[in-house]
Amino acid sequence: MKPVNSRWAKSVAFIAALAVVSSCGLPRVGPNKREIFEGSVQRSGDAFIVSVNDRVTRATAVVPALGFTDEFKKAGVIGSDTIRPGDTLGLTIWENVDDGLLAGETANSTILEEVQVDGAGFIFVPYAGRIRAAGNTPEAIRRIITRKLEDQTPDPQVEVRRLAGDGATVSVVGAVGGQGVFPIERPTRTLATMLARAGGITIEPEIAQITVIRGRMRSKIWFQDLFEYPEFDIALRAGDRILVEEDSRSFTALGATGSQSRVHFESQTLSAVEALAQVGGLLTASADPTGVFVFRNEPDEIANTVLGRNDLQGAQRMVYVLDLTQPNGMFLARDFSIRDGDTLYVTEAPFTQWNKTISAITGTLGSVGTVSSGISTLSGE
Repeated sequence: MKPVNSRWAKSVAFIAALAVVSSCGLPRVGPNKREIFEGSVQRSGDAFIVSVNDRVTRATAVVPALGFTDEFKKAGVIGSDTIRPGDTLGLTIWENVDDGLLAGETANSTILEEVQVDGAGFIFVPYAGRIRAAGNTPEAIRRIITRKLEDQTPDPQVEVRRLAGDGATVSVVGAVGGQGVFPIERPTRTLATMLARAGGITIEPEIAQITVIRGRMRSKIWFQDLFEYPEFDIALRAGDRILVEEDSRSFTALGATGSQSRVHFESQTLSAVEALAQVGGLLTASADPTGVFVFRNEPDEIANTVLGRNDLQGAQRMVYVLDLTQPNGMFLARDFSIRDGDTLYVTEAPFTQWNKTISAITGTLGSVGTVSSGISTLSGE
């Protein structure tokens, strides 16, 4: 009788296992290919599912265009000797008499230190009056003061020095060696030299972005373009703010990949192959190389081009499909551009779910067998 009972017990256990497996879903990383395709507009969803080909890669190859506007590029370099509001000057005036206008009885020279150029650009010099300094060089200011004093004292000699002070400065913040406020001087009159003065950048050059804020104007470039395009090494102006920061673009990787996470771009352009490499590639034990999907909200202009239409308005939900097993599949993945906000999803291979089902059934049978053995032991059979 025992063999019959044993067979009966195994049959019951197998049926119970099938019931358990069929009554509850098995764990998985996400939707399978069939479920994704069910979301297409041709079926029950609202997304356009497009197989990637050469035409699609060209239509979707959009890279952020950064560059300074003409207002920044056409600004001339400020002369290092030009006086500006806020600068501090030092004046020395020699008089060719024993008792001059400014000098005392025992001295023939007068030193005026730290003469501040006011907000309107003027300075005050005794007996010479209010003199416009901003926009002039120290030499031009010297001639103006000399001309105004020579009618009051014979053959005055004037020296004008520009002192270090709170004149034309720019602020540099972000990922640089030394943040701070720096004066615009002869060696630091352009963007590249000012960045060098601040200690250079401290992040990867490939993803570094430079933003210059001038009043209400703002413009941004890639750090590498600063040296590739000479016109981007713009002349600085007093009050400019320079921000160095890392590229903030990212994509999300999900499914049967080496890492499921939000991933920042590591270069100005990123292909699907490079994106997969950043997250550790496909999982060899479970990934389906025919089911690499890129989910994206596509602007209507690009969506119309991809689909060969002209009636779509507003952003469209697009799902791009890459089959890496096709003869040119790897080339297409290499040419297909990943963009900011994309979701990269890799489905599991069908056999993975089958293995999970078998594992679940055999695990259930093992558990049932253990319980049966325990009951038999307690019954004394």
